Amino acid sequence: MRKSRYRWFVVSTFLMFILLHQADKLLIGPLTTPIMETFGIDEARMGLVFSVAVLVGAVCYPLWGLLFDLFRRTRLLALASLIWGSTTWLSAIARSFPLFVVTRASTGIDDSCYPGIYNTVADYFEPRKRGRVNGILGLGQPAGYLLGMAIAIFLKDSIGWRNVFFLTGAVGVVLSVVIFFFVREPARGASEPEIAAAAHKVEFKFSWKVAFGLLKKRSLVLLFFNGFFGVFPWQVITFWFFRYLEKERAYPPGRMFVFMVIVVLVLAAGYPLGWLSKSSSALRPSSCRSPRRMRYRRSTM
Repeated sequence: MRKSRYRWFVVSTFLMFILLHQADKLLIGPLTTPIMETFGIDEARMGLVFSVAVLVGAVCYPLWGLLFDLFRRTRLLALASLIWGSTTWLSAIARSFPLFVVTRASTGIDDSCYPGIYNTVADYFEPRKRGRVNGILGLGQPAGYLLGMAIAIFLKDSIGWRNVFFLTGAVGVVLSVVIFFFVREPARGASEPEIAAAAHKVEFKFSWKVAFGLLKKRSLVLLFFNGFFGVFPWQVITFWFFRYLEKERAYPPGRMFVFMVIVVLVLAAGYPLGWLSKSSSALRPSSCRSPRRMRYRRSTM
């Protein structure tokens, strides 16, 4: 398989991972009511189920990040996919509420593996193409939410919420095999123009000094601050909006689906802009006639 075609195979594989993983991760929202009825719990106890998985995922973010810097990223992503499938199956077979809380908490382990996907794909594409590639991968998240919503709404009554979990968990196991055997680990920094032009091989190692130095970038801190508060409404919609529409508004399944499709499409409207985005090196000086005046040209995509 030619390099140009193979790297798009890698993108397609990880797009399927994000799409189906998001579908599995967000199933819990549309399945809230039947799960509550199965274990005989109220909203407060169901909120515990949501919270523990988010907490575990938050704790695992720096752990995954460190592992991705130290070991082969593709192998770790295959492991994350296997964990996704296995923990979802464990949630499906849990027969008591305390055990269900524990198994749902374990599903948060693989939720924080996404940086490894973007980092791996970045080494397959030069900087001027990464914006559109990340835009494609980003679309997998809202599309996965829509897929998970459709699966939950239209299958929960016919096959039951446990079998829905068995179905999506199986997908995670299958994808772990695909990633392990067919996705090759790229050389770190292989697509960086400066490294490609270097006369000798450059090897990078993780540095805490460099990592903490990123916090000195004010724009990055502002993005962290914005993301922290921006995620609040998304979490409410993800976990509780179905319960609200179903119980408080008495929406039938079909109407809920149409309503949520509109909501998610509006929320995801920004992802296609990634197709048009360019890297931070998109503006480069073309000529400079005086120190105070500099003209810039846009690099072609």
